[in-house]
Amino acid sequence: MLEIEEKDFEKETKEGITLVDFFATWCAPCRMMAQILPDIESELDGKVKIVKVDVDKNPNLARQYGVMSIPTLIIFKDGKEQEKHIGIWQSDDCVTALKKYL
Repeated sequence: MLEIEEKDFEKETKEGITLVDFFATWCAPCRMMAQILPDIESELDGKVKIVKVDVDKNPNLARQYGVMSIPTLIIFKDGKEQEKHIGIWQSDDCVTALKKYL
């Protein structure tokens, strides 16, 4: 999973389907989510890009997307926000949501 900075955000989300995980290293639910993301990635077999954004390192980006609680996961399609989920997103539910945009 690629951790990106604010300067790379547009480039990483502008094409295709991207799941962005807004997280912090000190956040226990974020660490739990980090264990679920590889399952999501393997189930979708490269059809969806998954990137992580550390809210402590990228506060402007978190603010821009209204991230008030973490983890927050946002689905982007061709650079446009499609869906937002706050809290731990179980693998099956997340995969179902992502498949709607494929």
